[in-house]
Amino acid sequence: MPQLPKKILFTIPNFDTAGSGKAMLKIIQRLNPVLFEPHIACNHDRGAFFNVVKSSGVPIHLITTTTSMRNKWKGFWACWKMRKFYQEHQFDLVHSFHYSDDYSEALSVRLAGKKWVYVKKNMNWGGNGWKLRTMLSHGVLAQNTDMMKEFFPQSAKVSLCSRGVDLKEFFPQSPSSSLFQEFGLTNQTKVILTVANLVPVKGIEILLNAIEKCNFNPSSDVRLFVVGDDKNEYAEQMKVKASQLAIPVIFTGKRLDVSAFHSIAHVFVLPTLNKGRKEGSPVSFLEAMASGTYSLGSRIPGIKDQLKELPQQLFEAGNADELSQKLNEALSWDVAELKSKIDLQLSAIQNGFTIEQEVARHEAFYRNVLSMD
Repeated sequence: MPQLPKKILFTIPNFDTAGSGKAMLKIIQRLNPVLFEPHIACNHDRGAFFNVVKSSGVPIHLITTTTSMRNKWKGFWACWKMRKFYQEHQFDLVHSFHYSDDYSEALSVRLAGKKWVYVKKNMNWGGNGWKLRTMLSHGVLAQNTDMMKEFFPQSAKVSLCSRGVDLKEFFPQSPSSSLFQEFGLTNQTKVILTVANLVPVKGIEILLNAIEKCNFNPSSDVRLFVVGDDKNEYAEQMKVKASQLAIPVIFTGKRLDVSAFHSIAHVFVLPTLNKGRKEGSPVSFLEAMASGTYSLGSRIPGIKDQLKELPQQLFEAGNADELSQKLNEALSWDVAELKSKIDLQLSAIQNGFTIEQEVARHEAFYRNVLSMD
């Protein structure tokens, strides 16, 4: 008699910002349905992306799976009660996509006699929360090699699982005529692009400083596009700084047509600083590479892995002078030279960063944790 598929519950706080939610849904929708039956648990049904998730047909449970552990006895009692949820639904595995160092969910799942794993998505590692989270887990997916070395040295329960990009959504394509019209571009316009929600760790000021140092021909038409959430104090500071540059800087805010922006861009830059939570494995960088946009990234965990075959496209985090030199160089190349660089990028993506490869890594991880082989 064939075995029933294993029930996996994917937990995430919400779908407000959508980034992690999109990544999670892309994996869920590609899992082998013969082997796995995915479910989702989130705190509420708010957020623009929730309706997309709902339309996918994946069963959704509106429930908060974490609890405060400041008072250990109250926290433990809440976890004890929460265990019934996992038992009643007979989940085989719970996979946490939470960013925080919460370990209450892991404790609840353990009390239910089920298996619990999590994905490490950033470079935070303070206090005992992450250690307890890891100790209670049955497995961990680390998104870059620096995590493996710094946080999980010689740990048998940790697997490396880099992010992947959907090559049906992000691929080299002809310049978007609608964006040409919207922003008054011409075939002579050279576009520098960055895609990031504007928060200090993204280092947008480094990119602005680098552009200020560039040797642009006064007659050339060079523009910088900043695509991402720009409704905060840091973003306003960047807009003031950008207004003082010699080239136009366009802050677009959030956009759904990111792939179209890659079609008009000559250079993509991700200038994330080497401090704070940093990047885990920034999918925005993979999307740029896959779209045929020459991509420059700061030398930090995650980006280093993505550019391991192309180290010349890295620059020291926070170094505007080095970034300026690389921008000048990239904008000076002729069509043939630029194409040769982009072909190398596309090869790097195919060699290890496609969504299919990411899903295969997840499936292998689940099979191992659930002892399915």
